[in-house]
Amino acid sequence: MNALAATSRNFKQAAKLLGLDSKLEKSLLIPFREIKVECTIPKDDGTLASYVGFRVQHDNARGPMKGGIRYHHEVDPDEVNALAQLMTWKTAVANIPYGGAKGGIGCSPGELSISELERLTRVFTQKIHDLIGIHTDVPAPDMGTNSQTMAWILDEYSKFHGYSPAVVTGKPVDLGGSLGRDAATGRGVLFATEALLAEHGKSIAGQRFVIQGFGNVGSWAAQLITEAGGKVIAISDVTGAVKNSNGLDIPKLMKHSVENRGIKGFDGGDAIDPRSLLTEECDVLIPAALGGVINKDNANDIKAKYIIEAANHPTDPEADEILSKKGVLILPDILANSGGVTVSYFEWVQNIQGFMWDEEKVNSELRTYMQRGFRDVKEMCRSHHCDLRMGAFTLGVNRVARATVLRGWEA
Repeated sequence: MNALAATSRNFKQAAKLLGLDSKLEKSLLIPFREIKVECTIPKDDGTLASYVGFRVQHDNARGPMKGGIRYHHEVDPDEVNALAQLMTWKTAVANIPYGGAKGGIGCSPGELSISELERLTRVFTQKIHDLIGIHTDVPAPDMGTNSQTMAWILDEYSKFHGYSPAVVTGKPVDLGGSLGRDAATGRGVLFATEALLAEHGKSIAGQRFVIQGFGNVGSWAAQLITEAGGKVIAISDVTGAVKNSNGLDIPKLMKHSVENRGIKGFDGGDAIDPRSLLTEECDVLIPAALGGVINKDNANDIKAKYIIEAANHPTDPEADEILSKKGVLILPDILANSGGVTVSYFEWVQNIQGFMWDEEKVNSELRTYMQRGFRDVKEMCRSHHCDLRMGAFTLGVNRVARATVLRGWEA
C-alpha cells in the first residue's frame, strides 16, 4: 500500500470515528492546490538538464501551509500528496497555527555539484515564488535539502518580494534561523518518548533502544537518548548497521560517521545485516529513515515493546494491525516527529517579531508543546476508545474540520 493510500485510510477511519459529514470529509481530503513545474538548468559541463518540481498545498484552514521540500530521485505526486496531507494533521496535533504542504524535486542531489543544486533551487523558487509566502505557504528542509537550500530560496524569493526571512524555516542562524532547530525533531522524539514511557511508569534511563537511520533525526535522537541514560544498542544507515549489546558509544559513532560518510566500518560494535535491525531484541524501536519499512512481512518478528515513529509513515496499516494484536504500543509520526515543525513555527514567530530567542527558551517551549500534544492525543484515545494512531488522527482531523466549518464551509 503506498503512502497516499495508507494516509487516506487513516484519515477516513478518523472521520468515521468523529462522525464527519461525508461532503466535509471529501473536502478535507482534496488538496487546496497541486503545483508541478519544469526546472531546466545548465549543468557545470554546459549541457542542459530538466527536472520536475512539485508543491502540494493541502489545507490552509488553520493558517499558512507548512511543509518541507525534498530532493530525491523517487519524488512523485502521490508521495508529495501523502506527506502534504500528513503535515495538515501534524500541525493540528501540535496545535500550531499552520496547515499542511509538501514539495520536492525529482533529482539525485548526491550527483549534482553545489553550484548545480543552487541553480536548480533558484529556478524552482522562480517558478513557485508567487504561490508561497509568509502568510501563504512556508517551506522548510526535508530529505536531500538543508539550511543552505533554504538560504537560496530566501534569497531568490526576496528578489521578487523584498527581504522576507519568515518565508522559509530551517535557515542558517546567520539569516534568521532559530537556535535549536537542527536538533528539534530528534529532541521532540526524546520528549515524546519520555511522555509515553512515563505513562507506563518508566523513564528513558535503563531502556534499550534500536534506531533505524542515522541522519539528522536519528543521530540527534541517539545522542539525546544516551545523555538521558538510555542505552542505544543498534543503529543502521544506508551504509550498514552496527550492534553493541552494552550500548554504542554515540559521540564516537557520530565522529566515525562524519569522517567516513556513514557508520560502516565502525569498530565499537558488531556489523549486522541492516534488514535484521528492525527485529532486534529491544525495549524501544525508533524508525528514523524512510516510510513503509515496517510491513506485514516483518511485523510479526518485531520484538520491541514500543515503537516511536521518527520517520514519516514508517508503518503500513497491515503491520499496524499485527503489532496492535501483539500489544506493541506505537507513537505515531504525526505526534512523535512534530518537534521539527514546532520549532519551525518558533522560528517563523521570531522572524515576524524580529526578536530572537535563546536556545534554552526554544527547548523549554518545545518540551511544553510535545507534552501537551501527548496529553491531547491520550484524551482523544479515551473519548473514542482507540489506539494512539487514531487518537492522533482524530485530534488533528477534528481541529482542521472545526476550523473549516468556523470559516464558513457549508454542507
